[in-house]
Amino acid sequence: MSAEQIKPVLELRELRTHFFTRDGVLPVVDGVSFSLKPGQVLGLVGESGSGKSVTGFSIMGLLDSPGRIASGEVLFDGRDLAQLPERELRALRGQRIAMIFQDPMATLNPVLRVDAQMIEAVKAHRSMSTADARRLAADTLALMGIPSPNERLLAYPHQLSGGMRQRVAIAIALLHRPSLIIADEPTTALDVTIQAQILSEMQKLVQDSGTALIWISHDLSVVAGLADMVAVMYAGRIVEIGPVDEVLDDPQHPYTQGLIGSLPSANRRGAKLKQIPGLAPHLLRLPTGCSFAPRCPRAAADCAAGMPELAAPRADMPRHAVRCLHPGAGA
Repeated sequence: MSAEQIKPVLELRELRTHFFTRDGVLPVVDGVSFSLKPGQVLGLVGESGSGKSVTGFSIMGLLDSPGRIASGEVLFDGRDLAQLPERELRALRGQRIAMIFQDPMATLNPVLRVDAQMIEAVKAHRSMSTADARRLAADTLALMGIPSPNERLLAYPHQLSGGMRQRVAIAIALLHRPSLIIADEPTTALDVTIQAQILSEMQKLVQDSGTALIWISHDLSVVAGLADMVAVMYAGRIVEIGPVDEVLDDPQHPYTQGLIGSLPSANRRGAKLKQIPGLAPHLLRLPTGCSFAPRCPRAAADCAAGMPELAAPRADMPRHAVRCLHPGAGA
């Protein structure tokens, strides 16, 4: 079967997640669409508040009030997760779909040993003896490169280092070899050595098991080394999406160019860092037309007429799409 014939494991169609507040409706995720096939890694990047984490929570059905999915579809193996009853959704979570959080203590219970938590996670979805569940837990810890896994099973979370806690949290997500993992900046708080080890292990997992992975991050260097595709979000919308090498080597949207240009590695040694002028807009006061126009060096009068659609910027970029009326190489 060719790559084109493989069905997506996940497909978002015009997903809109709104937060209904006293001051008004915040369109935190506004018409997000993408698809992900088995074994693919999608990097979801953008500034804080761009909507990338809420996109992940929307897929998982973990939105807190006053947020809810207002419209659109979240198709997982052809089933719309947004329409599933909570009981069916809970059966999928942890088994077929898993999420890794930035803070491992969002996953781990501080008063329970690691073995109790992992065995409980196994038995929640499988009919398995405690001995077999413990063996699976130890094997999964070893898969994450944790030394002496049987000893680590007897530890409490506070007895582990930050990097080790995150590895345990990732191991819990991997227990059932899910079809889809959503990772919400899980290596941000770790030192670069531990970060590199975890990224290497995640890459190997995706290659070996065919698990699809959404890696949410603000770190373009991490996404460059991990992802196959990258989607850049701004003010709740995807403004550029395509193969990671194509987007990062030849960015077409001024916002993507600004993100790349602000990296220290993209600037001459000793020179002042480039930065995107201004601030991201408040979601209750979005500008007319393109949301990025007030900060954009290429903004023209037509940019205020309406929000442009995602479209290929050039004929030789069929897999690359940008939401801009004036795409092109940066200055």
